[in-house]
Amino acid sequence: MADISPEQKIAFITCVNKEDWYDECQLYIKNLKVPEGMKVELIPVRGAKSMCHGYNMGMKQTDAKYKVYIHQDTFIANKNFIGDLLNIFKDKAIGALGVIGARKLPKTGIWWDGLRTVGRVLHACEAESVVDSTCRDIDGAYVDVDAVDGLLFATQVDLPWREDLFNGWHFYEIAQSMEMWRHGYRVVVPQQEDDFWCIHCPKEKPLDPSYKKYQKIFLKEYGGELNPEI
Repeated sequence: MADISPEQKIAFITCVNKEDWYDECQLYIKNLKVPEGMKVELIPVRGAKSMCHGYNMGMKQTDAKYKVYIHQDTFIANKNFIGDLLNIFKDKAIGALGVIGARKLPKTGIWWDGLRTVGRVLHACEAESVVDSTCRDIDGAYVDVDAVDGLLFATQVDLPWREDLFNGWHFYEIAQSMEMWRHGYRVVVPQQEDDFWCIHCPKEKPLDPSYKKYQKIFLKEYGGELNPEI
């Protein structure tokens, strides 16, 4: 059998600390339609010191051109996800894709504070509470954004995750979105008018005290590059 090229591989990279969640996450990935000639790799990372540390570890374990960094509590409901992703990534100027984010980051750096948030995700936080979080409609197949949420972060170019700055669990994906733009790549959110692409099942909990710390680190590094809408 001929060697499979990196362009024919898509890797799903996940930081895992709860095996039952990851089992469910994998079930959804294994049910995706795989375009002919493509190979799917599952890369769980256990014992990560931070999100960036785990994702850099995962990145080094595969030569797949396409990588999907996905939370263990995110389930891909769009069975055509891989084909849809490859279609958008035909545009080589697009470096990354997420399912929900902000057209322009506000001066806080917090994407959901933005005036124009876009995308869609089904939030199933508790068994009895399911919320379809729909942000503004998107004209066309996708729209450019400053940053996307980290529940799913798909790439076709490899840039190191900034573990030198973000050695925790917050702002890693906003920084990575900014790194894409710094390196001349676009970040987009796809049209999900017919149906949402992902189900997210985060446990409702108060904001971690370290969140503000990483917000300050983010603003020190990238604040001067923000161009918020007013």
